[in-house]
Amino acid sequence: MKKLLSALLLSACLLGCQHVGSDDTIAQKDGVFVHISHGEDDVHRVLMGLHMAAIMSDDRDVLVYFDISGVQVVLQESEDLTFSHFPSSHTQIQNLLDKGVTLMACPGCLKAAGKTPDDLMPGIQVADKEKFFNFTSGRIITIDY
Repeated sequence: MKKLLSALLLSACLLGCQHVGSDDTIAQKDGVFVHISHGEDDVHRVLMGLHMAAIMSDDRDVLVYFDISGVQVVLQESEDLTFSHFPSSHTQIQNLLDKGVTLMACPGCLKAAGKTPDDLMPGIQVADKEKFFNFTSGRIITIDY
């Protein structure tokens, strides 16, 4: 019995010491999900969210999601928001689109605001739940504004 117990303990120790994974494992690229739920009610949040999306998009996959009051920011008729040293909302949105960043608006929030997808700025997509999970291959880090 002692020999069996010793053998089991030795096996457990050896298995516990093995290297998990290999050095040639391909690292998956993490993505950043930027959630903007404010609009003219808190311009600083909007512009900071857009600014962070731009910074993160230099080396990460980024998806920017606008809901609640945030949908007002991406309408064709929206005011070009400005605050402090930040580039304006329209400038930042266009720069993100030019970089290939996905920008989405909540369809339910559009409807609640009395708007349709046709009211969105060119390049802004209606949110699709599959893209929430498929825009990156790694972890999804969320930043809320």
